[in-house]
Amino acid sequence: MTEKSEISHHISIAPLLNRLVSPSSNQNVNVSPDEIASALALVFEDRLSPVQCASLLTILHLTQKDRDPLVIARCAQRMRQAAAQVDLKALRRSIRTKSSDQSGGPKQAPSGSTYRGGLCDIVGTGGDGHSTYNVSTTASIVASSLLLLSKHGNRASSSKSGSADLLQNIAPEAPVIEAITATTLPQIYSKTNYAFLFAPLFHPGMRFVAPIRKDLGFRTIFNILGPLANPVEGCIEARVVGVARRDLGLVFAEALRISGARKAMVVCGAEDLDEISCAGMTHCWRLVEHLNPAFRGPKDEEDEEFTTSDEEGQPRTLVEVGGFNLEPEDFGVKRHPLNEVCPGKSPKENAEILIKLLQGELPDGDPVLDFVLINTAALFVVAGVCDADSDPSGSGEVIMERGPAGGRWKEGVRRARWAIKSGAALKSLKEYIAVTRSLEIG
Repeated sequence: MTEKSEISHHISIAPLLNRLVSPSSNQNVNVSPDEIASALALVFEDRLSPVQCASLLTILHLTQKDRDPLVIARCAQRMRQAAAQVDLKALRRSIRTKSSDQSGGPKQAPSGSTYRGGLCDIVGTGGDGHSTYNVSTTASIVASSLLLLSKHGNRASSSKSGSADLLQNIAPEAPVIEAITATTLPQIYSKTNYAFLFAPLFHPGMRFVAPIRKDLGFRTIFNILGPLANPVEGCIEARVVGVARRDLGLVFAEALRISGARKAMVVCGAEDLDEISCAGMTHCWRLVEHLNPAFRGPKDEEDEEFTTSDEEGQPRTLVEVGGFNLEPEDFGVKRHPLNEVCPGKSPKENAEILIKLLQGELPDGDPVLDFVLINTAALFVVAGVCDADSDPSGSGEVIMERGPAGGRWKEGVRRARWAIKSGAALKSLKEYIAVTRSLEIG
């Protein structure tokens, strides 16, 4: 009886697998992205046998359907639906309160700024083989001086130090990363601009596929889905995503566009680095939102939930993807060979570097500092804070110069430097640590 019950909870996707591996009959071209996503969703409930799960991941990889933007977008949607569900209405209320709070957090945007106070993320797919310093995590902390950050991350998989590893090694007091859950998240932003969403807590269903991915030994669609699986996707205003292969750049940008992203930039260092490179050229694909001239409704919107009353009508805005390249000089910093920021050190050593950086102890021109500055600057530019013609912080004169794709990349670096030198970034980290240590873990 036990054996039958263990077998019966699995659902067979053999017909779908046969269609995917039958190119001679042309049946695989008729497999829709929704069918693939529905099959993949069974993984999160442990409804696929290990053999069929491994077969599906392998076939998607060999047929390159895991490089199809629509497949990626649909699978990411199902992954988010299977995640621990955050009360997005409560979260939006918290974000609005924070954005209008004059005592802390992102204030009303100065003239020209297009940042509306929403959540932001900076993340990489990983797997680039360079094992650099934890630049995206550090950049997310620095950026939280001016933006609300919802950093989605995990422990190390292919590198020495993952986001969670870095945070848990902060001394003398580390944050309790398990304290931020789907239940507690809405209240977090009343006390801090920063939140780290520990992936295993929000995606418990991933534990069923973990041993299969490890045994397969090659990168599967799940390595691509991570940056799209932020459980607060509906509240993300802007993000920077790093990919480890140039051929994934446009694919990922299109997947973001299909998923509804309005402000985003996908980056890939010329060294196949899933960050903006401090050593040379970085390939970029930026999503830019424009007003749709065919839209029939009002031209202004009060918040991100605005929709036209005519569901079949034209959308208020259109999002386009544009490609371009960035180099360190566009940010006003010198180049640094990658070997000066990698291989990454242990989590403890990287945490010590993080604190030194936030305390302003790294000298100007330090390779790690510049690496963090340019990646933080990119998120500032994408979010829209660098479009402002003034800086209410009084940190200095706004750099009006525009670089590739019209971005004020040097202004982004100026603001990132201010975040460190003023202590605003360190203050944000301390507030995040304090709030996590004040919450009870249920």
